[in-house]
Parts: sequence; C-alpha cells; structure tokens
Amino acid sequence: MKPITLTDDNFEQEVLNSDIPVLVDFWAPWCGPCRMMAPVIDELAAEYEGRIKVGKLNVDENPNSAGAFGIMSIPTLILFKDGQPAKKMIGFRPKNEIVSELGL
Repeated sequence: MKPITLTDDNFEQEVLNSDIPVLVDFWAPWCGPCRMMAPVIDELAAEYEGRIKVGKLNVDENPNSAGAFGIMSIPTLILFKDGQPAKKMIGFRPKNEIVSELGL
C-alpha cells in the first residue's frame, strides 16, 4: 500500500479521527532530505499496512495542517494516536531508527 496523500481538507478525517495510529510525513518537493525519506515512508506504508496508516502532507500546499502542529523544519514525522501527536521526529532518519522510535 502507498502512503495516503493528506491535505488540509482531509486531515481531520484521515488522521485525527482514525481508529488506528497514523504516521504523518510533513514534507515539500524542494526538500532534499524529504526526497531521501520518500522510499522509507513507502516501505513503512507497505510493511505496516493494517497496523498503522501512513500519510504524506505537502507543507507548501497545506499550510493550515502544518501550522497547527508547529512544523518548522522538514521532514518531520509525527505519529498520531487517538487523534493526538504521540511521537515527533525531525530530519532524515533511517528506517530502522524510525521503526525503533515508534515501537513498531
């Protein structure tokens, strides 16, 4: 499964109202570390399908959602549980570190 494309319009439904944890990748197309992170995010979406939902939010196109969670640097990953931010990671991280930090 591929990551879900998140927007200001669907963020509440897909993330805040989700019945399973959601990992959100806050990114932008011009960001080099974000592009390096993309294949890792794709792998996580495929490997943990059904256990977590994985989504990507372009901060340039969706400033309201990015602003609501104080995103100042990208890439930023936030794991949401029960509609609340539970874990935040800023900057590029290798897959094994993300899996470890999130307790997957």
